[in-house]
Amino acid sequence: MNTNDIPANADAGETVADGTIPVEPAEATAPEAIPAEAPAAPGESALLKDRLLRLQADFDNFRKRSARERQEWQAFAAESMIKDLLAVVDHYELGLATAAKHSTPAAVLDGFKLVYDQLLGVLKKQGVTVLTVAPGTAFDPHQHEAISHLPSTEYPADVVIAETRRGYKLGDKLIRPLQVVVSSGPATDGN
Repeated sequence: MNTNDIPANADAGETVADGTIPVEPAEATAPEAIPAEAPAAPGESALLKDRLLRLQADFDNFRKRSARERQEWQAFAAESMIKDLLAVVDHYELGLATAAKHSTPAAVLDGFKLVYDQLLGVLKKQGVTVLTVAPGTAFDPHQHEAISHLPSTEYPADVVIAETRRGYKLGDKLIRPLQVVVSSGPATDGN
């Protein structure tokens, strides 16, 4: 018997007149998967999405803040060490100037200059720049530290007459201002 001969209205448990049991066609759909959790309500889904976005933003801000703080601590540590080295550089310069004034052999003086240049090279590699000022430059309180005011016929008031100590910057930050002597203008006669 052919399955096409089975009546369409026969039940699965019924027997057809010739004694065969009709076969039901297989269903095309797979059995439903049972979800692990019940689906979220539409309002709850939006709330969870909002919370997830906020959590991601908070984590991204935390990551950026941590990186910025780490850079600040590294810069602070470098700045502290560099400030300590600047006193060594100042004394080294004084020693070189004194050695040049006295009859120090040229080979010894050249050796000390090489070490001095190497020290400045290390500071430059760390981002330190040397600040100098020429006489006649306007006094800038953001970069200069006035240690004295002197009358001058050559320079007008509030102009640098001389530099007494170099200044230094670490990146864009001033770590030691230039020490300068500033003109107070021509001397006035008190009579």
